[in-house]
Amino acid sequence: MVESVDRSEGWNDVAMQFMAMRSRIGARLVRSWAHTNLPRSGTVIDVGCGSGVPIAEILLEAGFEVYGIDASPILLAAFQRRFPGVPSACETAQDGTYFGRQFDGAVCVGMLFLLSGKDQQRVIRRIAKSLVDGGRLLFSAPHERCEWRDALTGRNSISLGFPEYQRILRETGLTLVGTCADEGDNNYFHAVKRAGADLGIGQNG
Repeated sequence: MVESVDRSEGWNDVAMQFMAMRSRIGARLVRSWAHTNLPRSGTVIDVGCGSGVPIAEILLEAGFEVYGIDASPILLAAFQRRFPGVPSACETAQDGTYFGRQFDGAVCVGMLFLLSGKDQQRVIRRIAKSLVDGGRLLFSAPHERCEWRDALTGRNSISLGFPEYQRILRETGLTLVGTCADEGDNNYFHAVKRAGADLGIGQNG
């Protein structure tokens, strides 16, 4: 018998615990960022959407058209029950189709640093391709380079740090606008896609 591969990096196994403990920290910052930087009723893809609480929820309440992707079948099923009719897909951030379209904005909260450094670069590149010219990206990761063990999954987490994220963003057609922190002192990077950036989809995502 061939064992199935867990594409959720261990999160499907702890999905119920995660949903029970997920706080609303960061929701106000994301709402403010979206209102300030995205067109009214614009399209936003929530990368690593989980159950949709609180990020997709706050964006929908604010009037944005939200799409969600997550690699955990359990978390995505919770998203679909909570937001029936909202486009969603069970796929990885690094290899997903991103609905085959482009968006005004993308948010990736509490997810990117759970991946390897190589996969983080793939995700940022994939997001860049999914944004319209002038589209905005907001993702959370510590400002400094560091590694730690995730308390729920027991797997390694890594922040590549400000200089490396700035480099990756620049090389994928994005310009770092700045950083900010939410009420829990979690750091966020805000970037914009440069007009005319040609990021045709290749074999490496």
